[in-house]
Parts: sequence; C-alpha cells; structure tokens
Amino acid sequence: MKRLLAAAVAAVLASLGIALVTSQPASAAALTQVFNFGNNPTNLNMYVYAPDRLASRPALLLLVHYCSGSASAIVNGNGRDFVTAADQYGYVIVVPEATRSGRCFDVSTPQALRRDGGSDSTGIMSMVGWARTRYNVDPSRIVVSGFSSGAMMTNVLAAEYPDVFAAGSAFSGVPAGCFATTDGSLWNSRCAGGNVVKTAQQWGDTARAMHPGYTGRYPRMQLWHGATDTTLHYNNFGEEIKQWTNLANLSQTPSQTDYPQPNWTRTRYGTAVEGISISNTGHTLPQPGMLAYAISFLGLDGNPPPSSPPPS
Repeated sequence: MKRLLAAAVAAVLASLGIALVTSQPASAAALTQVFNFGNNPTNLNMYVYAPDRLASRPALLLLVHYCSGSASAIVNGNGRDFVTAADQYGYVIVVPEATRSGRCFDVSTPQALRRDGGSDSTGIMSMVGWARTRYNVDPSRIVVSGFSSGAMMTNVLAAEYPDVFAAGSAFSGVPAGCFATTDGSLWNSRCAGGNVVKTAQQWGDTARAMHPGYTGRYPRMQLWHGATDTTLHYNNFGEEIKQWTNLANLSQTPSQTDYPQPNWTRTRYGTAVEGISISNTGHTLPQPGMLAYAISFLGLDGNPPPSSPPPS
C-alpha cells in the first residue's frame, strides 16, 4: 500500500514537473529536482530547497556550485549554513547543477557572456523565473552566491541581470568577463593565473557590455578570496573590486577597513561593495562562519541591507 501511495505521489509530482530526490518524509523540507522549468539550452539540472515554514513573501537565494560539484554536495557540504538559515528565515534556495564533463559552469563563451545569450546563464535565469512564480518571491530580495566556478557565475549573472539581483556574494571568483575565450574552451589560464589586468573603467565596461543599454543600478557585491589562492589567483580579488566599485560609481579607496576575524581583512566601499581577504588561505572558501556574514550582507536574515536593491 505504501509503495502504491508513493508511486501515486511521484506521478502527480512528475506531472507538475517536480520529482523528489531524497527519501525524507513528505512533511520534511527536502532538496527537490524540478523539470520543465523553461528555456534550458545547456541541459542544466534544477533543484530547489523550500523550507517547511516558508515566508509569505520569501527571498530567493540562487546558490551556484564549484567545478566537480553538485546540488546535493553544496547543500549538504560547505553551503549547509545557507540551508540552516533558510529554515530559520523562510527563504527559497535554487541550486543549478552543471551536467557537462567536469561540472564547471560556462562563464567563458560569447553565449555565456551576453544576457539571454543561450548558455548556462540563460538556463539559470529560467530557474529563477520559475521559482519567482511558484513561491511568490519578493522580487526585490533575489540574491546570488557561489563558490569558485559558482563565484565566477555569480559575477557574470550580476553583470548580465542587474535588474533581477539585489546582491551577490562570491567566494574565490574572478571578474565578470575575465574568463572569456573564443575557441570553445571553458578554461582561461591567463585569468586563472591572475594575469588579466584592466583598469576599473575597463572592467566596468566589460560588465556593461553584457547587458547593452542598461543604465540602472548594479547589485551590491561581497567578494571573498584567500590570499594564497593559486587556483584562481589572488590577483583576481583586486580586479573584482575594480569592476564592482566602477559599476557602483565608487572610489577604489576603501571607506572603511576592519578585521572581523584574526586572519580576515575587510575593506568596504560605501555600502555597495565589500571585499574580505583571508590571509594564509588558498582555494578553500568558504570556511566555517563565513556564510553568516554572507547571509547578513545579502539581507537573507530579514534585516534590510544598508542600501535599497536595484529595481526589478
């Protein structure tokens, strides 16, 4: 009887484009796969975590995994604090999953670096659109965070869709457009090695070219990087700061510097951009305690950020 009931439930969910991917009881929140969510040119998988006690007008966090990662790995691994906070604050988490070999996200091809260009970012935004409707999401509280490859995608999405995202938090990434290639490869050794250096204006123009004609505000951005990172070289941290301070029309000179933890140096640029440099640390972010700062910066804890989000 239980098997028949489970099969019937699965059939109903499948008809709605949803499939359960855990064996948890139906009453418990679970990571759930969604099908038929819209335009998906690169065959990404979509997963959603919606807590049992969902806010009436919830925020939405887009959480993007690292190379070789998966939705379950990030939700049950170094992104777990985001899930715990979702249970507390009632926001929705959308987790895209790359399916190509190596499971890295495309932040390199011309299609990936253009709004609605037809690569991973297009499929990811279909996921965001599906979740906005399904969960009655507050359009002013859509944010994005990611680690490594996901951090690079965080920068790209914030540049391409500044009218959708209110804020981003990127752990060990590179500036939007830094990984650009023209030969079909998704790897850019010069950028990874920290050898792509531009002025703040040039980086800003690189991002603005991803959404031609847009003249509105850009998302608030929080940037994290290990000072001994050689996988995505630490030089990229400074280049990211150049890009986002330019997009926010801010000076590259910090308005405030503090040290939240013994090996952290946080520089703030107005209320729109902050960078956290972690000494004696390589490509191993996030570490315990860091996501609490990201949750606060992104406004996921229910407290309003220090400046209003961009229009939706």
